[in-house]
Amino acid sequence: MDIVEAETETETETETETEAEAAAVVGAARTSPAGEWEREPHPSDSLRTFGAVVQALREHAGLSREGLAAIVQYSKHTVESVELGRRMPDEGFVERAEGATGNTGALRRAARHLSRGEVGLAAWFRRWARLEREAMSLCTYECRLVPGLLQSEAYARAVFQGTIPLRTDEELEAQLAARMDRQKMMRERPKVPFSFIVEEHVFRRRCGDAEAMRGLIDHVLERSAPRNVTLQVVPLEAGLHTCLDGPVQVLETSEGRRLGYSEGQKNGRLISDPKEVSVLCHRYDTLRSQALNPTESRDLLERLRGEL
Repeated sequence: MDIVEAETETETETETETEAEAAAVVGAARTSPAGEWEREPHPSDSLRTFGAVVQALREHAGLSREGLAAIVQYSKHTVESVELGRRMPDEGFVERAEGATGNTGALRRAARHLSRGEVGLAAWFRRWARLEREAMSLCTYECRLVPGLLQSEAYARAVFQGTIPLRTDEELEAQLAARMDRQKMMRERPKVPFSFIVEEHVFRRRCGDAEAMRGLIDHVLERSAPRNVTLQVVPLEAGLHTCLDGPVQVLETSEGRRLGYSEGQKNGRLISDPKEVSVLCHRYDTLRSQALNPTESRDLLERLRGEL
């Protein structure tokens, strides 16, 4: 959990995070051996926020960066890099900085939730991606693009190539590798229900030539064939429906807790409030009844493929 989220969620919600997620973020915080400092190539939100907290506590204690550096036994440059979210602090830094800034416990607690930037994943999506891997069920509604878990490699590449700002070849390949790696969980977790509801116009939007579109539809049909995967298409003639506010995902944790996720331009929001999540679940369940059933949906995709 990022520090910002820890400040905005209630204590009860923080304590009820899944054990798997807690283990993941704690493990990430301990990736670097003590004394080994490497610049984070893709700083995560948690690193930036942790750095801001270090700076605020340092200034409150009346310490300069040089002063804190002497106490934590690292250089002024290292302190600056931590405060700017460029470096992962080791346990020694956290403990000595905690003592230097008043022993409030804030840095120790915040350090448990640090995570390195995950190459290929947008900063706002990383926490959801971790939760996704441990979910007991996952429901996805999409009205913009084919869901990432169902995208063919060629389709995903075209999507990344068309985004702004433009990416380097290395960045594009990292994103593509991350997306393909995400898809493995559907094959590796055959007992987990995956539900997808996708608008028909998503499959009608051209992405490449006819051969590329046929490849995409074939890939979607293959990925949605297992018994634990359900794909429903919302036909064009369905008209207005309950999920017009935008794409949404809902998952269930191993403790039976439901969480939601919504995404927009350059941002994403993990939704933990039970009332908000309940509304999302109700909307999704209602849309299920408005979409084509799985058999009808596959028939529609096969017809669209034949029209290419």
